[in-house]
Amino acid sequence: MTEAYRTTGDLRAVADLAQHANISTTQRYTEGAVTERSAAAIAKMSQRWQSPVPSMLVQRAGVTVHVTSIQHELPLPESTTAYAAAKAALSTYSKALSKEVSPKGVRVVRVSPGWVETEAAAMLAERLAKEAGTDYEGGKQIIMRSLGGIPLGRPAKPREVADLIAFVASPRAGSITGTEYVIDGGTVPTA
Repeated sequence: MTEAYRTTGDLRAVADLAQHANISTTQRYTEGAVTERSAAAIAKMSQRWQSPVPSMLVQRAGVTVHVTSIQHELPLPESTTAYAAAKAALSTYSKALSKEVSPKGVRVVRVSPGWVETEAAAMLAERLAKEAGTDYEGGKQIIMRSLGGIPLGRPAKPREVADLIAFVASPRAGSITGTEYVIDGGTVPTA
């Protein structure tokens, strides 16, 4: 779990990022293993996140940004079930928390990235490329196909996700709470 704290005047923002539950794409897993890993991830998120809330409530000001994932809507059962379940739980928890603390001056917002081209994602693309006898761009295409495609044609950059988090945590987004912003290049189909 990684926490980023930022103080800007009387604005205190917290962004929580849950780590991926390690169930490999080739590992066979039982429902019990998925449930156990999901429960552990959820407990860690809840425990770690709650520490700044009391001081925000005392100040009657603050912003919490929960970083969820499109996988709570679009899970990949062959590889990320526990991760998707933990992110779904965080999303639900975040929405409920926003209803509790927003009237007390603390905003709660969710940012839901799709595939982000992090170092780990680049290593995955390189591994898939090597296995398929292609180059890095070919590896990225394999990942995008596994997601059902990304209409934008590329993964998000970490900076783009960070910029969205910075915006929703800023005073310019002062009336935004209890909602989720998806940054996925169009991956999740809409009705």
